[in-house]
This record gives sequence, C-alpha cells and structure tokens, in this order.
Amino acid sequence: MIQLIATPISALIDEPVHIRATGLPPFQIVVLQATLKDEMGKLFRSHAYYKANEVGEVDLERAPSLGGDYVGVHPMGLFWSLKPENILTKLLKRDVMNSPFLVQIKLYDSNLPLIHISTTAPKVSLTLERWYTAPGTKRIEVREGHIRGTLFLPPGEGRFPGVIDLFAGVGGLIESRASLLASHGFATLALAYCDYEDLPSQPEKTDLEYFEEAVNFLLRHPKVLGPGVGIVSISKGAEIGLSMAIHLKQVTATVLINGPNFVTRIPQVYRGQISQPLPFSPQLLSINALGLAEFQHNFEEARNEANENFLLPIEKAQGHFLFIVGEDDKNLNSKAYAKQATEQLRRNGKNNWTLLSYPGAGHLLEAPYSPLCCASKISSLHLFIHWGGEVIPHAIAQEHSWKEIKKFLRKHLLPVVTSQL
Repeated sequence: MIQLIATPISALIDEPVHIRATGLPPFQIVVLQATLKDEMGKLFRSHAYYKANEVGEVDLERAPSLGGDYVGVHPMGLFWSLKPENILTKLLKRDVMNSPFLVQIKLYDSNLPLIHISTTAPKVSLTLERWYTAPGTKRIEVREGHIRGTLFLPPGEGRFPGVIDLFAGVGGLIESRASLLASHGFATLALAYCDYEDLPSQPEKTDLEYFEEAVNFLLRHPKVLGPGVGIVSISKGAEIGLSMAIHLKQVTATVLINGPNFVTRIPQVYRGQISQPLPFSPQLLSINALGLAEFQHNFEEARNEANENFLLPIEKAQGHFLFIVGEDDKNLNSKAYAKQATEQLRRNGKNNWTLLSYPGAGHLLEAPYSPLCCASKISSLHLFIHWGGEVIPHAIAQEHSWKEIKKFLRKHLLPVVTSQL
C-alpha cells in the first residue's frame, strides 16, 4: 500500500519536515505536489518528479528531484518552490496566532499530464500544519503613548532578551517574523511606523524619538531581560534600525537586511538634529523586459557625487551589527551599501560587525522555507517591483541567515555565563 509519511505533521514554519513515500513499485517515477491556500484563498503550488528506489521508497532527504520546480536533493524544496497561481502574489501570514498555513502534499503517477492534476484524485495525500507561533506564545497589542505595534512573549516564565522588529516602509504591521522570533525565545515587538491605525500614511519625516520610546517601553517590560535590546530590520526598516543603533546606546545588537547606509525619501529627525535624505534619481529607474521596476541604481548618481555627510555615522554606534545582503537585490544596491558601511567601521578602528553576503539571493529575505517572492505590487507606487532572487540560492540564504540571526541576537543580548569551577 502506498503511504506518504511526514515528520513532524505540525511544526513552526522554519522547521524542516522529513517527507517519505513508501509502498511504491521499485524504480517507479512519481510526481509530488505541494499546495497551499493563503488567508485570501489564493493558491500556491509546486511539484517535483522523483524515482523510487529498489524497495519502492522515495525519501526526500536522500532522493534527488529529477525535474519540476527544482532539481537535485532538496528535502524542503516543495515548500520554498511554491509559486502563486496568480503571478506577483506575495505569501503573507496575517493571523499568526490562531491558524497555521495548511500545506497539502499529494502523490500522483508521473504519466499524468500536469494540466489534469488539479482535477484528478491523488494516489495518496497528507496535510501539514505550518505555524508562526509556538504553543504558549503570548500576543499583546501595544497602544502605549505614541507606540503602535504588537508584543510577542515567548512561552515560559522569562525574562527574555528583547528585540524590535522593523519591516520596510510600505506601512501597516507585519507580525510574522516577530511571532517566530518569540517562538525561539525573544520578547519581540513588531513595531509599526506608518500607515497603521492613527500613524500617518505618508509621514513627512522619520522621528527617531518614536523608536526611542519603543526601546524604552520594551526595556521597562517585566518580561524583558535588558540592559540592551536588539533590532531586526529590512529595507527602509534597516535604515531606521541603523539610525537607532547610532543614536540609542540601549541598542546593542542590530540586524540589517538589505538596507541603505543613508537616509532615503524623507528626513530623519532626532532631538532637533535633522538628517536629510540622499537625492533620488528617477531617471535611473529601470523597467525590465517583464515590466517590473528595478530601483537598485536610483541612488548611485547622488551617492557617487555626495560627500560623506550623507552617510549615516555608523562608527558612532556602540553595539554590534549583522549585515545580511542578497547579491541579486533589484530594489537596493545593498551589497555596495553594506560594503561601504563596513569600510566606514574599519577606517574608524571598529570590528563590531559581521557581513553575510549571499549570491543569487534577492531583497525579500524571509523565514526559512518561505517561497521566493521575486516581484509584487506596491499599491502606493502603482508599480510592480522586482525584488530579485533565484529560487534555490535564495532558499539557501534564508535558511542560513535565519540561523545566524538567532545566534547573533543570543550572543549579544544574553548574559555570558562563566563557569564557577
């Protein structure tokens, strides 16, 4: 009898799953398909061809995919190769607490045309639960002073290292990474900073005192360890995260994912000090052959001509940095910006940084096994944005960088325990 076996059936989104098919005729070629519907009912799917071994088993940890959405030995390939049925749709989890993503794994005969798979019953199937929160994780809405966001507390008594999670400047509140960090032991504040509740949709400035208020709120919380906090940030959020590390001594560990080393779009203000944005060159916007907008060169003209007054003074930061770069980023020239920032630190005698640079990875580096979103629409810009990335290198980068992020935060936020022997 043909069986599909997956271990574990229910797990966090960043945990690997061991998938096997047994009871097949020896050396039979089969199709494995994964499907997922997001919270809006939009369908994502992937497929790969596998050949059973001499005892009629396909073990995804050992067997190579012969074709389909990926080739080679990739135990989690069915997950990170998921593609939207409606192109340019990004997979996003809004309700991180109450429901998982459900991933159906189905097995078909290889001689079945792909066009008929959706209307044909599989030989066997199973459903996996992929969660963004571990059991016991607490979610607390934060509406204190000016702060708007959500605090996630890990299971257990605590106290826990504190982290502020900042996404890009598209607005709203994204909780998926914060809830996952909390599931791994970090008290994490998903912090909104525009176009959310009473926060302005098109702010005229970035006021760092708002973010300072968030840091102090987190450090006052009885479940937060202190004395410092960490930042995990991407894109525009990484610009803000870098500025927080420069101005706020409480920030001791900062993760900067594909961000600039200068101010973009609107001025930054902190205690009367104004940092002007680097000029943007709209004539350098590129539209590729698929009609997708690429912004990675739009600051290059000004950056090459500007003096260093436009660069954020990273050398003033007292904490540590982890730069994460996707070398195929089509939205920002993030590799060049990270290199310039680390050179700035080096010139000033600093060694408080680590740079991880991933060939073939794009702008939107997310949790392990998340499907690549290489392009999507930004409604405020009325454009389809090319984020970049190649499927397999991007997946490798997501898996490796996530481990390094957790390791970095633990190293710099948890106290060093010395032996009493």
